[in-house]
Amino acid sequence: MTRLKPITISLMLALTFCFSNVFAQPSERDNYEGASPKYIFYFIGDGMGLSQANTAEAYLGAINNSNGIKKLKLNTLPKQGFYTTYATDRFITGSAAAGTALSTGVKTSISTVGMDAKRQKPLQTIAEMARDKGYKVGIVTSVSLDHATPASFYAHQPTRSMYYNISLDLSKSGFNYFAGGGIKHPEGDGKVDSKNIMANFGMGEDVDLKDKLPNSIELAKKRGYEFVNSVKEFNKLKKGDDKVICIAPKLVGGKSLPYFIDQNGKTDISLAEFTEKGIELLNNKNGFFMMVEGGKIDWACHANDAATVIQEVIQFDNAVSVALDFYKKHPDETLILVAGDHETGGMALGFSGSHYHSDFAILQHQNLSYESFSNLISDYKKNNIRNYKVEDGLALVKKHFGLGDAEKGLELSEFEMQQLKTAFDKSMNYNKKMKKDDQFYLLYGSYDPFTTTACHILSQKAGIGWTSFSHTAAPIPIRSIGVGADLFTGFFDNTDVPKSLMKLIENK
Repeated sequence: MTRLKPITISLMLALTFCFSNVFAQPSERDNYEGASPKYIFYFIGDGMGLSQANTAEAYLGAINNSNGIKKLKLNTLPKQGFYTTYATDRFITGSAAAGTALSTGVKTSISTVGMDAKRQKPLQTIAEMARDKGYKVGIVTSVSLDHATPASFYAHQPTRSMYYNISLDLSKSGFNYFAGGGIKHPEGDGKVDSKNIMANFGMGEDVDLKDKLPNSIELAKKRGYEFVNSVKEFNKLKKGDDKVICIAPKLVGGKSLPYFIDQNGKTDISLAEFTEKGIELLNNKNGFFMMVEGGKIDWACHANDAATVIQEVIQFDNAVSVALDFYKKHPDETLILVAGDHETGGMALGFSGSHYHSDFAILQHQNLSYESFSNLISDYKKNNIRNYKVEDGLALVKKHFGLGDAEKGLELSEFEMQQLKTAFDKSMNYNKKMKKDDQFYLLYGSYDPFTTTACHILSQKAGIGWTSFSHTAAPIPIRSIGVGADLFTGFFDNTDVPKSLMKLIENK
């Protein structure tokens, strides 16, 4: 009979202890007998993994002359955990499947919104359960209100591309407050727009609809909703106003808010301001549930635009800060969760070409998003057909990215200069959208080649690497504070997040 050595027994006991703690979360949920939170904030950073948040902290540290980090508010939350994100039919998930898992506690298939994996059965969401328990409910996002993540909390459709049907579900929900982006297809024909995948990231042309159906915005008004889409009307909203749909006064690609780096503080409404207004309108004796999505973190990661990602994370964190200010006034009644649906881009704090070097402060020299810069290049191309000059392109990247400016420490090597010249030529002469089997896809994805190259070079000089133009399967962190926050620590599955939320409010 083989005897186990003491060190082997100790190791086994240690591992048993570790795994029992790591996987104890569901049983802790089953045994929970504590209070129900009166106020619930559910923040979802779309595409935000550890790297996106930590890069923003490194950037804030660098521009404040520190070699370390300056903590985001979301990373001051005391309870921390991680969860897996896979869908039923793919290891690397999508926003609809991940959003549904985070809203219903049930795994589903790619592109499915609020339904089971076979797209036959609607699933109850945590927001609908909160509504039925007497909470007022708010949905806030920086992308369109009918986009995958917000839709996962109120809609039940076979695919995320059924934007018109989703917008009908929006007003059927009876939720009290919707805010952020607009409605993509309010006069849709009910058909599935699945061919234009880039439309999910705010790119591509709007669909020309032939057989228009009743306008979903007008139907929402008949169901008692008030539409607000100006700063003046937004500021007039006050406590007691109910069933309000607030759409940003200026919308850009995909009916979304402008990127934070492109926003004008006087004429745009930020995610934090939409969140603050939500608190004002939703606060009542029965409490509220508010889901707030930083949706364009994901879009900027798809484009590998590090500077814009950082600004989107900061905008998202500003919204979390608003919730934390509220929590300080109601610490015994409030729960704040800060989660994410998946990581996007394979963002890494390190790049093979920069070795151990990093210089995050140089990212402040980029003064507009990849989207705005791509629009500049598109306009230049239209105005300079067959008469373009590479010097003009280099002048634009110097003006908007700082690339080539020696005084800013952004000299271009001979190789980097050649990369930009080659990409500029591609932008001027390549007239079709690149697909995954295109020979240039690994270099530029489906984005403008010159813009992508500028973003990559600036990222690399900062010491940031990218592995993908798509999502990754990295586990996602969750931070929490307040009533029931202990249920969100450990290592678990994304479906456990809403299951724990449902446990918290089921006895309200």
